[in-house]
Amino acid sequence: MKRLSLLTLIFAVLSLTLFLLLVFLRIPSPLYPLMSIQDTIDILTPLILIPVYWLMFKSVTNNKTNLAGEIAFMVMAAFWVAGQGMHLSANSIDNLIGNLAKNQVIDVSATDIFHLTYFYDEYLSHYLWHIGVFGLAALLVFEGWRQPADEKTDWRMAVPAGILYGFTYFCFVDEGNTLPIGLPFAVIMTLLFFAWGRVRLTQQPILAFFFVSLLVATLLFAIWGLYWGCFPPILEPTHC
Repeated sequence: MKRLSLLTLIFAVLSLTLFLLLVFLRIPSPLYPLMSIQDTIDILTPLILIPVYWLMFKSVTNNKTNLAGEIAFMVMAAFWVAGQGMHLSANSIDNLIGNLAKNQVIDVSATDIFHLTYFYDEYLSHYLWHIGVFGLAALLVFEGWRQPADEKTDWRMAVPAGILYGFTYFCFVDEGNTLPIGLPFAVIMTLLFFAWGRVRLTQQPILAFFFVSLLVATLLFAIWGLYWGCFPPILEPTHC
């Protein structure tokens, strides 16, 4: 059983669903109409993805984790959860502010209330969250680089998983205003794989997964930047 290869595919599908596809559920929740269905489901995001990260971490280390690695995992997971939780609430409030203004109920978009909410929603939360994302990815790659897994890479799962996550990575970095750290991370890691990691890809599924993911993301950034001459948000492609 290609357990680690399968985990990367599960992780990629869940990330695509929870990071991107939930945006299509931005409709009032029957449980609490001031929230959207997107917000309600998004509460589960860290409860679903952090355990999957942990399973990949345990698998890539062959269940031989050390204290330093476990502390690094917990710190990066804390960044991830703190940022995601902040984004969930701030984004929900930001959407409500927009809906109230659109329906001409009340418009607070020129007030400090909106500016603070927007800062939490679009900047602070994204940077905390994505530092956790990049940190956990770097930790998994570091551990995978140190030793081969107890299974060979199954490219039938690693390639589609990498393509899905590479697309997801490109979208959440570009739309999340974290290009200053997300783009260099993808480029540098891809170059490191090309320079020193190619021979390890067949021996370590996690390396193969992140190699494909970050290569795809780097190519998408290049295409997007060359086409627009900048990196506009995906939902507002005419605005740089």
